[in-house]
Amino acid sequence: MNEATTGSPFMLYIVWHPEYTHGENVAKFLHDHFGSHRFRYVSGGAQVRVMFRYAVAPGSREPLPIRWSSSDTTAVVVCLDRALAGDSAWVQYVRNVEEQAEERGFGARLIPVTMEEGVSHIGIASQALCGQDWSRPDDGEKEQRLTRELTYAFSRMLRHRLTQLRSANDGQPALGQYLAKVRVFLSHSKHDDYGEVVAQKMRRWLSDNADLAAFLDIIDIPPGISFESVIDYRVGDSVMAAIYTDSYSSREWCRREVVRAKRLHVPMVVVDCLKTVDERSFPYLGNVPSVRMDPETLDSIERVAGCLLDEVFKDFLWKCRVEGLRKAYPLTTFLPRAPELISLASRPAASIGTEWEIVYPGPPLSTQEAQLFADVASDVSIYSLTEWLAEKTI
Repeated sequence: MNEATTGSPFMLYIVWHPEYTHGENVAKFLHDHFGSHRFRYVSGGAQVRVMFRYAVAPGSREPLPIRWSSSDTTAVVVCLDRALAGDSAWVQYVRNVEEQAEERGFGARLIPVTMEEGVSHIGIASQALCGQDWSRPDDGEKEQRLTRELTYAFSRMLRHRLTQLRSANDGQPALGQYLAKVRVFLSHSKHDDYGEVVAQKMRRWLSDNADLAAFLDIIDIPPGISFESVIDYRVGDSVMAAIYTDSYSSREWCRREVVRAKRLHVPMVVVDCLKTVDERSFPYLGNVPSVRMDPETLDSIERVAGCLLDEVFKDFLWKCRVEGLRKAYPLTTFLPRAPELISLASRPAASIGTEWEIVYPGPPLSTQEAQLFADVASDVSIYSLTEWLAEKTI
């Protein structure tokens, strides 16, 4: 196997000055999010590696260096506070890290986060995220916002890496590709009194607060272009937010959009906005994250945005992890989430008449699910990535 396809697709370093009071708390919640089980399987069976740099190396005034070669894509998040800004050795360390990252291109980034108001400029060119004042009482919003913004940045890095792995060059400069916004397809029903209202409000919020390019059919389809062709195209290049209202399952176009999203394996989140009852819930809304949100107050919209970006990050982690394997095993289908019966519709024509392998992140399917696949398609072998890799190395 190609060694480049079996290493870690992403590594995160968190840097803070030892005198910064809140540095450990910030590092811990970032570790709990990015190093948690939610990204374990898509990154190859191991959790995303999150490393800390907060203590000086022996015999030095600076922390240990960043090990850029340990991962295909490396992000270094630096907590900027007055203690760091006032320590010349640490300032020089951050400047050196920025220079090293720039030499490696968009697969390596220094991401400064201002943790206090009035932090002085330390002579770096990288645009900083505003982390607000962490010394003030915490209501959870700061963590959600910072995590969401970092997830977006990391997704852009992985998207760039995937482009490199695929050797795809559409003539667009690397910076232009990196800056392209993640698009959210707002799938919704217009046949109840609030589906379109929720979609409109979500579109505005995602644009104003998360810098996401939300797609809404009544606004974003140019005149003179086929409605159907635009819908099909945008489903394929977006993360889908299925706004699940009372009439959603009964609408042909909503069902069409969900089925196309499932067949194309795009990231997807169900936004549960039911008010009363769905007479016949659409079966293909399952197997993806679902977030409950009050359709009137939009009380969970930040959680929805975070979940959408988590799914994008997971999708790029997985694609970067298996891209080399996909090229080496063209008749094996690598799914970004656990398979379901609709996954059988993705069978390559070339595999008909032979045993077909489906590989997905994990964990292993339950006995009942595995038996259902065996009953429906006995010539299909389904593996988690860990199981499949173990077989291929025997």
